[in-house]
Amino acid sequence: MRFTFFTLFLGRWISDKVVMPWYIYHALKQLFPSGRFFSFFSLMSIVGVMLGVCVLVIVQSVMNGFGEGIRSRLVETQGDIRIRSDEVIYDWEEQSELLLNEESVIGVAPFAEGVVMLQHGNRPQFPMIRGIDPIAEQGVIPLQKFLTFGNLDEFDDDGVFLGEGLARTLKAGTGSVVEVFTPLMLERLKQDEVLLPREFTVIGLFRTGSPQVDGNTMISTLRVMQELYGLEDGVHGLVLKLRAGEKADQFANELEMRVLPLGLRAISWIDSNREFLFVIEQEKRVISFIIIFIILVASFSIAIALMMAVLRKTREIGLLVAMGGRPHQVAYSFCFQGFVIGTLGTAVGIALAVICLHYRSPILAGYAWLTNSQVNFLGQYDVYEIPVHYLMSDFVVVTCFAVVISTLAGLLPALRAARLKPADALRSE
Repeated sequence: MRFTFFTLFLGRWISDKVVMPWYIYHALKQLFPSGRFFSFFSLMSIVGVMLGVCVLVIVQSVMNGFGEGIRSRLVETQGDIRIRSDEVIYDWEEQSELLLNEESVIGVAPFAEGVVMLQHGNRPQFPMIRGIDPIAEQGVIPLQKFLTFGNLDEFDDDGVFLGEGLARTLKAGTGSVVEVFTPLMLERLKQDEVLLPREFTVIGLFRTGSPQVDGNTMISTLRVMQELYGLEDGVHGLVLKLRAGEKADQFANELEMRVLPLGLRAISWIDSNREFLFVIEQEKRVISFIIIFIILVASFSIAIALMMAVLRKTREIGLLVAMGGRPHQVAYSFCFQGFVIGTLGTAVGIALAVICLHYRSPILAGYAWLTNSQVNFLGQYDVYEIPVHYLMSDFVVVTCFAVVISTLAGLLPALRAARLKPADALRSE
């Protein structure tokens, strides 16, 4: 049995008749009854799917934004790859030349780091000191980008940069004089040799956005660090910057096999932060898993709406079967209704999510105004607006999940409708 109907396409009536299976036409008539754009039950079901998809897309995109921000910040502060060794590296200049000959490497900078006791007034702290070559460092890590006070042009052996958190703890600012005590002083003291603490002037402050780095790091020149730790001309490692698009973890493995001598290790930023990145990814998955239940709740509303349609249309279903409709075709009709509801709800939900994320700043400002509060928690992470990063894979997974769940929601009413016998259905009141 087939029905013909005129359809509206791009605002014009198409005069050619379009033929479709009767059960699809019956499903569309149930969803879009004459005189109404949507039936009430269909509208509520679509709204349920729409809200679930909208919230899920928003959460995933925001979590992606935070993740991308953290990853880019890790690369900017740590470099793509670090060359390390268990011992001091004295032939680092030769190794730097070999690494720069690699097509994927665009910058190499030496560094030395360790722990010192830093004192300002009567306030001692034990931060990490990092000695760098200012000229080479600019080609690997954008230190100037992180400076909130001071300038790299003034960087010399008598000056240091402090993280903002460390400076706050010491109550030190630009122009303050700090004293540095190193493990080398203790070693010399055992030999009855006294070394006085080294004094430095704070010439600037930096903020990377990482509380751990900003509250526990001091930067000096490489020459000063070599003197403080007695390294002579050695360094603790090299930092590499790779061309855009290079995979740091794979290239690190290649360096160890082809270029680096025995004893040197290439550690990518992914390997050094693997546990932290794993936690971020798991947070996204857990939150998404929780929000998926919104879509599952919406699927129950679809099932209830279609079940009500079966109860209300029992005699009509019996008449369709008596006129030649097969049980599986009746089932297709109700499953197709669930598919249409899921498709429309998903499409509108994704569109609404994209709109909300586009206007996230005004929405957040309106929330702060309505609640008479200040939304300043983002500044604690050096992020002053909600970050967003779209992944096509997220949209595909959400769309498939919502549509499949909505279609399956019509399965139970479809099975009930298919099992109705024409005689019993026609006698139904």
